[in-house]
Amino acid sequence: MNANTSSFPMIAWTVFLIIVVIGVLNLFLVHPVPAMGYLLLSLIYFPPTNGYLHRRLGFTFPVAVKVILFVIIMMFTLGVSDLGDMIDKL
Repeated sequence: MNANTSSFPMIAWTVFLIIVVIGVLNLFLVHPVPAMGYLLLSLIYFPPTNGYLHRRLGFTFPVAVKVILFVIIMMFTLGVSDLGDMIDKL
């Protein structure tokens, strides 16, 4: 088994958990609306969702789209959102 292909699920789970944590922090510290957005976006990285989409629809999100979306999510969270402002004040 190639090391690169076996590390993709672990990376996907890690990114999924990071975005879920951001969503939960937004839920308690900022407002429920952006929290629901983050939690819905986290489903893109959830490996069982990827398997379900592949089985049912024959469609999966390409890795490049996931990487670009993660970078955009992190830039938005740390640069524009109220949660980023709260982190800066600490």
